[in-house]
Amino acid sequence: MPSNTITGVGSALVDVLINETDEFLQNLNKEKGGMTYVTADEQQAIISASSRTPVIVPGGAACNTILGVGNLGGAARFIGARGKDEYGDIFEDKVRACRVEPVLSYFDTPTGKVLSIVTPDAQRSMFTDLGASSLLDPAIVTPQMFSDTAIALVEGYLLFNRDLMMAAVKAAKAAGALVALDLASFEVVNASKDILADLVKEYVDILIANEDEARAYTGESSDEIAALEKLSVNVEYAILKVGSRGSYIRHDNAVTRIAPVKGNAPVDTTGAGDLWAAGFLYGIANGLSIEKSGQLGSMCGYEVCQIMGAHIPGPVWEKIRATV
Repeated sequence: MPSNTITGVGSALVDVLINETDEFLQNLNKEKGGMTYVTADEQQAIISASSRTPVIVPGGAACNTILGVGNLGGAARFIGARGKDEYGDIFEDKVRACRVEPVLSYFDTPTGKVLSIVTPDAQRSMFTDLGASSLLDPAIVTPQMFSDTAIALVEGYLLFNRDLMMAAVKAAKAAGALVALDLASFEVVNASKDILADLVKEYVDILIANEDEARAYTGESSDEIAALEKLSVNVEYAILKVGSRGSYIRHDNAVTRIAPVKGNAPVDTTGAGDLWAAGFLYGIANGLSIEKSGQLGSMCGYEVCQIMGAHIPGPVWEKIRATV
């Protein structure tokens, strides 16, 4: 693969999406917008409690981003672990269909699943059973897996699997790649404060956060520029996504504001941040300007909010690619 390859490391998961009410979510005692780990039985109990029909699509934060890179026409690779089951077949088939090279380990444990409850405001709250995705052996994550990689994307959820996180960032650095870390959720940040700052300082070149994650990481609750400045400490690129207000990118002590794409109200925000990262990282890896990379990210993030799930339809990808 060429040297502009983007390699992702993360959980190989299948998304199960259900439209539900705020009351349904409240009855689960779940704070809106975050991610909670559950057992397969707990996940099934929630599904059974809903009268709605689920939508099932391949998922996982880093994988969503990498599939986006592939759909943009970029060179892409995904490292993860799946079960030897139908869900795992669905997952791997989708990866290949998006022109992404799969580097997968196989286990008898079922493929992991993420149950996303999507409320009327299009916010998604996630209940995750990692299944086989948690079984990836850190010992096999070597620099060779990142050969010819320009950017290695490591999803923040790997902070819950610290041996794997450290193996991934060390291998990527040894291979000469830039390391991008998406902070994933405010719950991840809050649970990882004992190591997060040191990890970022030593290994991370591109740090990506939304408002909730940035608030948890920086302590800044209202000043976006102050939060962005704190995010930028020790990294080459700092990204702060502010939802419907767009995003900010700080690089070389300069701040670029990216306007949001205006259009229809969102249907479902699942994958919005992941697809924003796909557009931005594709742009950086392929020599586009900061502004153009951010605009591409914004476009991808907008389009994925127009559908259920994190997979933009083919004709829409054609439209996006035409702008590059």
